Amino acid sequence: MTKKGKAYARAGVDVDLGNKLKRGIQSLVRQTHGPQVLGKIGGFGGLFHASFSRLREPVLVASVDGVGTKLKIAFAMDRHDTVGVDLVNHCINDIAVLGARPLFFLDYIGCERLEVRMFQQLLRGLSRACRSAGCALLGGETAQMPGIYRKGEYDLAGCIVGVVDRAKIVDGKNIKPGDVVLGLPSNGLHTNGYSLARKILFEKMRLKPSSLLPGSTITVGEELLRMHKNYQPVLSKLTAGVVKGLAHITGGGLVDNLPRILPSNCDAVIETKSWRVPSIFQVLQKNGSVDAGEMYQVFNMGIGMVAIVAERNARRAMSILKAKRIGRIERGTRRVRLKF
Repeated sequence: MTKKGKAYARAGVDVDLGNKLKRGIQSLVRQTHGPQVLGKIGGFGGLFHASFSRLREPVLVASVDGVGTKLKIAFAMDRHDTVGVDLVNHCINDIAVLGARPLFFLDYIGCERLEVRMFQQLLRGLSRACRSAGCALLGGETAQMPGIYRKGEYDLAGCIVGVVDRAKIVDGKNIKPGDVVLGLPSNGLHTNGYSLARKILFEKMRLKPSSLLPGSTITVGEELLRMHKNYQPVLSKLTAGVVKGLAHITGGGLVDNLPRILPSNCDAVIETKSWRVPSIFQVLQKNGSVDAGEMYQVFNMGIGMVAIVAERNARRAMSILKAKRIGRIERGTRRVRLKF
């Protein structure tokens, strides 16, 4: 090599730094591995020895997602571990609604240029969430792409694979009028609605991430970086057949996500006054002059997961899930009807 270094690094892609960082995070990745993970870290593909002796008819469940423009808050706060947790938990919830438990997770990080501290924080968050969920961080891809991303910014996505016994798949087909809609509380915005939230808070209200959120003792940045909950552990405590349908309340809110699990002859009637909407959503609605109906289509409004159960199982399910009764199923055409 010349004194000037490698040409590729001068063009913005430091392969040697990438290799060094990947070697440095091997201990974090190994902490998520059990005996099912075979082979070494850093191979062309991850190896997972699946053994489903306790399942009569195992079905694999897969999902892929990102964390959207919540990343902009991570950039502004220069804190990157929480979005790693968000990504894993969001993906776990997306397969948990089918009754699945996670097996392994793969991540993708695309960035303008590798920054050591940022990369390490991201991997710490991913590893922590996977360990907590009993899910192997099986592999990933880190791509340096100068000219695609802004300086100091990156994109983050993940793919998860889980398993469920075919007889225990939760698909909503048995939902019927008279069933009860339960809501599990969210931890803030989770990973959706950030484009509108940023516009209201930073452009209209002219706040900064370091500003105190009106009516609160925490900053705007801290509020917006609250981590997305993982609901799978508590959902798994319900015995098979108790829950008829589950909906992860992400982009589209209650309005668009609940119909995804409803039979064609059912509506979900939601009593919006049956739970306390967190103050962050009240601030956004008031200062953004957002129509109440749209709020429930953009944000989760304090409900991160919905469970639909028969009336006879409602009290027990509420106790196990720490959930509130937020509505009911009526005859209809697969719509959500909000009652204000």
